[in-house]
Amino acid sequence: MAAQWRSKCFEGNTADPMTLSTQIDKLKERFGLSRVVLVGDRGMITSARIRDELKPAGLDWITALRAPQIRALLDTGAFQLSLFDERDLAEITAPEFPGERLVVCKNPLLAEERARKREDLLQATEAALAKLADQIARGIGPKGTDRIARAIGRIEHRYKLAKLFDITVGEYGFTFARSPVRIAAEARLDGFYVIRTSVEDKTLAAESVVGAYKSLARVERAFRSLKTVDLHLRPIHHWLASRVRAHVFLCMLACHVEWHMRECLKPMLFDDDDPAGAARERASIVAPAQSSPAALRKRSSKLTANGGPVHSFHSLLRDLATCTINAVTTTLNQAYSFTLVATPTPIQAQAFTLLDVDPTKL
Repeated sequence: MAAQWRSKCFEGNTADPMTLSTQIDKLKERFGLSRVVLVGDRGMITSARIRDELKPAGLDWITALRAPQIRALLDTGAFQLSLFDERDLAEITAPEFPGERLVVCKNPLLAEERARKREDLLQATEAALAKLADQIARGIGPKGTDRIARAIGRIEHRYKLAKLFDITVGEYGFTFARSPVRIAAEARLDGFYVIRTSVEDKTLAAESVVGAYKSLARVERAFRSLKTVDLHLRPIHHWLASRVRAHVFLCMLACHVEWHMRECLKPMLFDDDDPAGAARERASIVAPAQSSPAALRKRSSKLTANGGPVHSFHSLLRDLATCTINAVTTTLNQAYSFTLVATPTPIQAQAFTLLDVDPTKL
């Protein structure tokens, strides 16, 4: 989603990495920043981008390694899997990444989820291959080595796991079976990810590095909220640059306003309004985020701290929408009209107080 938005702000079909260089100088000059640390996913901040743009510009970065890079580190002995028998985070260095810190993390829940997804895809691949083999055996499938191989290739492209099978193709059919060795090799890194950064440890501890990278989830959540879940600002195909800029500006302004509204209205919403309490419940930065005790009580009781009903952001907006501003005339003088604001309900009054808004002065 973020990629779609970036491409709309640049002429032509501009790739994500190419949008980065044009924004570096803006960040430093517009805001007078002496040091900038860019946090981006592995698709945005690539090794080539670090070498060609970030380092020459004097910028620091926090990003992640791709799976082949992690396997290479493991194969060269940069870290041992046994390190994570009793811990979920370890900081290492490697000659392949000079001057950088590598923070290796293991999330057991992520490992379980990846194992589950792999097994689902393996079963789906087996079912598709078995169906193709049956069609060939009954004479209604492709014939000849090349055509059978192309049919298998389509299944490979769909499920992306053919590399975990031993497949032998013949003129009149094919055989297949799971490869336990390759499956085990693929599974050994389940739940592992590696954060790379140029920021020195005296400036940012390893836990803070991981937290900064994981904060990218908030960016993705904001775009998802902006385009689908909350604001429903679907793409509009503008042709003039001024209209593109106006559209993006209005969408981002709406997202900005919504964020501030949610922050102010947290005591009335299911949102967690005790971040310090939530942080205390979290076992480590690698572990999934937890809700604070106050948020759990609010969600279970459906009541706020002052005994009012808890709202979602949408339901509270629907409630506030019933507080109307009315243009009123009298039978004595139809030419004269005045504005009358409906009396807010207790819930509406509390929301207006939290927002620091006086509806009579709008």
